[in-house]
Amino acid sequence: MKIARNSIVTLHHRLGFSDGSVLEDTFDEEPLTYHLGSGELAEGLELALIDLQVGEEQTLDIGPDLAFGFPVDDMIHTLQRNEFDPQQALQAGLIIEFSTPSGETLPGTILEFDDTSVKVDFNHPLAGQTIRYTVKIIDIESPDEQPPLLN
Repeated sequence: MKIARNSIVTLHHRLGFSDGSVLEDTFDEEPLTYHLGSGELAEGLELALIDLQVGEEQTLDIGPDLAFGFPVDDMIHTLQRNEFDPQQALQAGLIIEFSTPSGETLPGTILEFDDTSVKVDFNHPLAGQTIRYTVKIIDIESPDEQPPLLN
C-alpha cells in the first residue's frame, strides 16, 4: 500500500535545516501518527510522503513555499506589557504560546520589549526557512480502515 492524500501514516521523522542541525527527531522514540489532509503537517511535509510505502526512508529539503511559508509583516504585533504575566521573564527570541479569541493556540516570538510594550512576531518560527525532512514509514492505513469512534 502506498501513502495517498487522506492516508493515516505512522512514521519516524527528523526535522531540521539543510546545514544538518536538528530541531525534532523521533527515531529513538515512539513513532508519530498523522492523518494527511487534516492540517497537522505543513503542505510540503505531506507532499513528501505521497507514494511512499512501509519501510521506506526519505530525506528531502523543502523550501518555505511548501514548508512553513514566508514571513508576513502583518503578523508582527505590538502588545501592551501589562497583558503578560509580570513574573514572565521576557527576552528577544523567546517563543510563547498565545491563546486566540477562538481558543486556539499560536506561537509568538518576542522581538523586543520595554516597560510598556512587547513586539511579537506571530509568523511560524520556521517561516522563511528551508527545512530538511527525513521520514521512515512504519504503517499506512486508509481512513476507511479506522474503527468508528465511540460516543
